Amino acid sequence: MKKIISAFVILLLLIPINGQIKESKNHSLQDLNCKACHLCTAPTKQSPCLIPCPRENQTAKENPVVVSLDKIENIYLPVTFSHRIHSQMSQMAGGCASCHHYNTVGSIQKCETCHEVEIKRDDINKPSLKRAYHMQCMECHREWSHETECNSCHTSKKDFKSGKQKNLQKKYAEKNHPVVLEPTKLVYETKSDKGKLVTFYHDDHTKKFGLTCATCHKQESCTKCHDVNRNSEVKLKTVSIKKTFEEQHKNCISCHKEDNCSSCHSSTKLESFDHAKKTGWVLSKHHIIVACSKCHGSKLPYKKLDNKCSSCHQGWNKETFKHTVTGLQLDETHSDLGCEDCHSENNYAEKPSCTNCHENYVYPKQKPGKLVRK
Repeated sequence: MKKIISAFVILLLLIPINGQIKESKNHSLQDLNCKACHLCTAPTKQSPCLIPCPRENQTAKENPVVVSLDKIENIYLPVTFSHRIHSQMSQMAGGCASCHHYNTVGSIQKCETCHEVEIKRDDINKPSLKRAYHMQCMECHREWSHETECNSCHTSKKDFKSGKQKNLQKKYAEKNHPVVLEPTKLVYETKSDKGKLVTFYHDDHTKKFGLTCATCHKQESCTKCHDVNRNSEVKLKTVSIKKTFEEQHKNCISCHKEDNCSSCHSSTKLESFDHAKKTGWVLSKHHIIVACSKCHGSKLPYKKLDNKCSSCHQGWNKETFKHTVTGLQLDETHSDLGCEDCHSENNYAEKPSCTNCHENYVYPKQKPGKLVRK
């Protein structure tokens, strides 16, 4: 009996404890780091200054292909939204956060999670779902097609033809954004006294250095490349805009801040990046196929390396390294030696020395084996 009473007392004691550790709905009373979500020190409901949630791991392949917007269906049929086509190029216009702007951690929330169908005037800072849809879409469509008539997105129920909605969904389901044709080289004319021409090799930056489109092309409108009413034969006038040094160089300065102006500015067109000329290191057939980031790391600008093989290749020894890849197959005597016996201090960039064992041997006149095809 005493055991039962003791267990009952313990249970009664636990009840208020559980009540105390229950998380408060008011997160301002919780032990949270405000700076994790807010830019300012005193966020308010009117000015939350929220940090857009990062979505680096989200890709167009993982997201819906077509979305049917049917929450406010009335005189119109649900809107068929080509989600995949929009998401494929979203990285150049702010990423997923450009639409899912106040998304929480976890799965991406739908618009109706925050925006209510019913129009409420209690909080005018948060638009209704219908208003949110139109605010999100109309600006881009106004630039793209120069029209924002309702029927450009909506189909009225009375004009609906059987099968039209399914055909529209099938059309978008099979559609992808066309492949963007990247230029090989661009030459800019400047007024700089350091050199009038700037030669930009686009291929070098994307294929050799691994830059993504969004590295340089940020917050850009689709109409920079597309405009349904633009006549390709009409040459648009270039608007002369005075920009500061920082504005002109903002895409380049993060990697080239230590470089001289002559690295980019010249009176003639510059050549493409040549590893041997720029660094003094001629890449062998083994290194030329290796991605730059394998040696220099993925962080830009790339860190400079010395010419010692051991900077990248650590732990080489006679068991782990196949000497035939160098074009020299060691004979039986030399294959039993350690690397440092011929390569002083394991410096493979210097010519090997034979003086540790031989008095009159000089490499490559005398070789510790035979040459083979690499």
